[in-house]
Amino acid sequence: MVNTLDPSKRYRALTEQLDVTDTIANRAALAEECLELGKFTEAEYHYERILALPMGDDPIYALGRARAQFGRSHPEEAVATLDDLRKRWPDYQSAEAHLLYARALEESGRTDDALYEYQAVANYYPGAQARVRYGLLLDKAGRQNEAKAVLNEVLIQLKRAPKYVRRVQAEWIALAEKALRG
Repeated sequence: MVNTLDPSKRYRALTEQLDVTDTIANRAALAEECLELGKFTEAEYHYERILALPMGDDPIYALGRARAQFGRSHPEEAVATLDDLRKRWPDYQSAEAHLLYARALEESGRTDDALYEYQAVANYYPGAQARVRYGLLLDKAGRQNEAKAVLNEVLIQLKRAPKYVRRVQAEWIALAEKALRG
């Protein structure tokens, strides 16, 4: 409720905290808040500063930077950042990073690459988002039969899921149903 009344209250507090003590933790918290508020340019700045520090060389900050680049509508930069992340930290596993990579490829117009990545991430991503995005891109690519199969499978699985799961996945259920009606 506080965020609804004053959405930038936490942002101001974190900015003040960073001004007092410039640590990786404080900068990362502010960068994450910037992402939440749609301040993508500022978020990217903070993540770049963190990554330049000796103790800031961590894949989670590279992922944050890629999220900010994607939010700024620079999917090619996000792809490059995520490719670099994969090279520098080959053992790092993140469903969120993998989905972001597929989305950035799609936004970059690399449909075939995006389909490949969506198919891979759909096998393990928690929730329906990756599978629905995969189905929607299949449809957009003119592969309607495959799209229908993927989206129908999502809906069948979610109909069997507990009510709280269906509530959390409501957005993706609605998108899948709309695409199938479409």
